[in-house]
Amino acid sequence: MIVRPEVTLLAYTQVTNQALELLSQDSDTTDLDHLAEVAGRSCYEAWGRKNPATAHNEGYLDNILTQGHGSVLEHSSATFYLTGVSRALLTELSRHRHLSFSVRSQRFVDEGQRSIVIPPALRGTPGEELLKMQADEAYDSYAELTHSLRDLPRKQAREAARAVLPNCTETRIVVTGNMRAWRQTLARRTDPSADAEIQEVSQMILDELVKIAPASFQDLV
Repeated sequence: MIVRPEVTLLAYTQVTNQALELLSQDSDTTDLDHLAEVAGRSCYEAWGRKNPATAHNEGYLDNILTQGHGSVLEHSSATFYLTGVSRALLTELSRHRHLSFSVRSQRFVDEGQRSIVIPPALRGTPGEELLKMQADEAYDSYAELTHSLRDLPRKQAREAARAVLPNCTETRIVVTGNMRAWRQTLARRTDPSADAEIQEVSQMILDELVKIAPASFQDLV
């Protein structure tokens, strides 16, 4: 079964009434962007918004981004559920240590469903068919190995048999990051030099983050 990446937003930061009492929230400002402004203004207790250039949230965070004061973006976070992504993508994404991950376990989950991710460069090419054939052989070997180890506890059989599975095997990941961590990750992983699959997924994540924190990502759009 060929699967394609999907990005589902599971959770994100919301402010309390106490935050709104410290600083009024503009009608077009999201909670994540508002919290970043509250955090920044708290450093100097500059609640008055006297500077016209930074009186609005977008202008304030534009100045924060220009000055590189990214620490105020660490107070807000967003959590996504990534499906239809490969184990190869997991290897790339997990290098970003400031993100938090919960990954589907190959020890407990049967990989016999044969779900694979086609790399963007191979989609619709003869290479896609070759990859499918190679993956079928690997999954056949996986089934044979798990059967041969049937006298072992199931998770032990699967942990041994997974050694033959290809990098294109689908995985599913819950990943959380604060806004600073997401900015650092996506700035690198939407770059044309990044792995093609992670570019695609990173752009999907960025599209979702822009909806809930547009001012925090205004320079990455």
